Amino acid sequence: MNAGSVMAQIGVTAVKGTVTDATTKEALIGVSVFIPGTSTGTSTDYEGNFQIRTNQQKDKIQFSYLGYRTATYTIKPGEEQTLNVRLEADARQLSEVMVVGKKRKVHYSNKNNPAVDLIREIVDNKQKNRPESYDYVQYEQYEKTQMSLVNTPEKLKRNLLLRKYDFITNNLDTTLLPGRAVLPFYIQEELTENYFRKSPQARKTVVKAEKKVDFGEFVDNKGIMAYMQHMYQDVDIYDNNITILTNQFLSPIADMAPTFYKFYLKDTVRTDEGQQLARLQFEPRNPSAFMFTGSLYVTLDGTYAVQSVDMEVSKGVSINWVRDLKIKLDFEKNPDGRYHLSRSGLKADFGLTQNSDMGFYGERVVSYRDYKINEAQPGARYEGDAVVRVLQAGLGEDFWQASRHDSLSAVEVNTYTNIDSLVNMKSFRRTMDWGTALIAGYKRAGANIEIGPINTFYSFNPVEGFRLRFGGRTTNNFSKKVMLETYTAYGFKDEKWKYYLGGTYSLTDRSIWEFPVRAIRVSYQKDTSIPGQELQFVQEDNFLLSFKRGDNDKWLYNETYNIDYLREFENHMSYRIGFRNWRQSPAGSLQYIQVGDGSGDDEAMALQHLTTTEASVELRWAPNEQFLQGKIYRTPVANRHPVFTLRAAAGLKGTFGGQFEYQKVALNVSKRFYLSQLGYSDVVTEGGYVFGQVPFPLLAVHRANQSYSYQLQSYNLMNFLEFVSDQYASVHIDHSFNGFIFNKLPLIKKTKLREFVTFKALYGKVRDENRPYENPGLLHFPTDANGLPITYTLENKPYMEASVGIGNIFNFFRVDLVKRLTYLDHPNVSELGIRGRFKFDF
Repeated sequence: MNAGSVMAQIGVTAVKGTVTDATTKEALIGVSVFIPGTSTGTSTDYEGNFQIRTNQQKDKIQFSYLGYRTATYTIKPGEEQTLNVRLEADARQLSEVMVVGKKRKVHYSNKNNPAVDLIREIVDNKQKNRPESYDYVQYEQYEKTQMSLVNTPEKLKRNLLLRKYDFITNNLDTTLLPGRAVLPFYIQEELTENYFRKSPQARKTVVKAEKKVDFGEFVDNKGIMAYMQHMYQDVDIYDNNITILTNQFLSPIADMAPTFYKFYLKDTVRTDEGQQLARLQFEPRNPSAFMFTGSLYVTLDGTYAVQSVDMEVSKGVSINWVRDLKIKLDFEKNPDGRYHLSRSGLKADFGLTQNSDMGFYGERVVSYRDYKINEAQPGARYEGDAVVRVLQAGLGEDFWQASRHDSLSAVEVNTYTNIDSLVNMKSFRRTMDWGTALIAGYKRAGANIEIGPINTFYSFNPVEGFRLRFGGRTTNNFSKKVMLETYTAYGFKDEKWKYYLGGTYSLTDRSIWEFPVRAIRVSYQKDTSIPGQELQFVQEDNFLLSFKRGDNDKWLYNETYNIDYLREFENHMSYRIGFRNWRQSPAGSLQYIQVGDGSGDDEAMALQHLTTTEASVELRWAPNEQFLQGKIYRTPVANRHPVFTLRAAAGLKGTFGGQFEYQKVALNVSKRFYLSQLGYSDVVTEGGYVFGQVPFPLLAVHRANQSYSYQLQSYNLMNFLEFVSDQYASVHIDHSFNGFIFNKLPLIKKTKLREFVTFKALYGKVRDENRPYENPGLLHFPTDANGLPITYTLENKPYMEASVGIGNIFNFFRVDLVKRLTYLDHPNVSELGIRGRFKFDF
């Protein structure tokens, strides 16, 4: 069955073509194309091409453009067709047009350039044209986001994974991308009421309804929504910087836009309503810079408000896997003569290469209506959480048909039912099961149990030798409220068994993983660890982390009983209360030697173990946090908002064998700073203090990394157990130039590589009461086989390291050359090192 007959059956009318000037034959950019009697519309791109579709039985299509006569053509409902249009100039409107000229100057200049003068007027008037200039604003917002597979129709139907599902591959849309078909697999809709108050400033979003494709247990649906919202953030043309696909672009009307953009005044037009508009075209001075190419219409009534924007990212911009990205913004006039955003559209075509047919297509459309200004609501309306969900259960298709600002196409409607049918098929569930095993590391073993993580089944280290591990946990089919987890491991060198048994109970009617969590976790663990190693989003006995530099034979045997209670809130505030009994014993070449007082009765002696009992509390606040929920841990999605984590703990001497009384407190603050065209910096600061007299294993053992994986919050050239403190402060800065330098180099810019620089500094000290040689009964700092110390304090100077890196290698990898800057005289340290990191980003 061909694409046209498929469309006829599902009732889709699809029209594509090109719009040109009837006299000059030049392509017309930004021509409004719409189906009369519907809200379906689009506009021509920078080659004059358009594509439009509707599932309503309409036989007319209309083209309108400032300075040209509106043209209406007859079309055939339910068919795919091509229509090439030539628009005639409107003599009445052209009498109001000031033609600036077709040819651009050879040497572009801002001086005596009327387009730049106009841009500066727009910049000067930005603040009063923003909604935030009103005392009160409210509106209803409808948002639709979708993601689709893309390929030629023939290849999609022959796809090895899809060809057995005819009902899926028959739901193709061939109207969006020339020569290729679009197969939607994800769609989500959201309807919200939004309120803004200027003083005291407050924003409130009330989510009235949401609808989305549900992949069931295999995919984190909330995580997909969060990531989609992160990729396709709201586009505010009045912001200096616009974040799209995790990258920041300079707005064409940013304060510094004339420095980075070229502007051309194409014409000025007076509309039928008497509104005089100027059409400006813009392009980046550096085609590889993170900026846009396009056109905008601006009012010339003294307000200099943007009426519409049509822009795209040029092909030279280094965005991984993005072949094409277009943005269209439309504004409507308020009663006071100013404009508000009425519709925002973003379309992105993703692919491994520019010329490949295969890829993904993403689209986000946001529309606004019932816009009201300076109508105050009761004070309670603006109080409480910024986002409130008042979702009604059982909202059916009748509700959505009445509430959508625009109707869905037949293909989009079918996506909901098709994916629902797909998820319930055994063959699909089998495929997803193996896919989850490869990506997340867990494989189903029956309905109630899954085994994993697979990448921890085999590893090796100097203490245990070859280590085999096998474990698993229960699934939601066993219970949504209870999860049991266990593993057992064996080291062939130390000939010791290790094991873990834990259980988590949800205190809500949701899964223990579903945000916001409220759960109790109880566990017992007998296993090994490396003092001071703290990995991010990686299992410690991951096979790849078995490879480490330098000496790595100072380990611990741990026996730990743990119970904690976690409570998360919708505003991303959370607290955790914990209780732990920990018995640690030195392993490998590590020894716990107690300092004697010099008398014959109290010489130094080796301790076999230390026991601590500890109560702890953790407070965490991550406003506007976004994350992807994996099967093992959450992966945060970086944004501009800070994350605060305050931890406090107290040692309980005499409780369950606890030998020490102490208190610990630490504060960690992390934030990403966007620096426009200069990229962005991830900054992490931390400080901590240990109160009381304790042996060195209970001091702050600073995070070291002897693996070849680059760890962002560890010191990558510090040795394990090299530094301890009872008070410390640190700062980590990881800056990505995001191609700012490489994009200016003629040959290198084609590689789309990105530049990184980092700097890390740590300062700390140990009080006299915690220095072992001044206090009998404490433990010696560890030494090597020759009796030389390997553990130090930081009184003399801070520990510092820096690195330069190249990222986006094969779109996935980052490699850093790390330089250690201080304490180079310590034994067995590396002054230089190469570290790698896997990083998926756009």
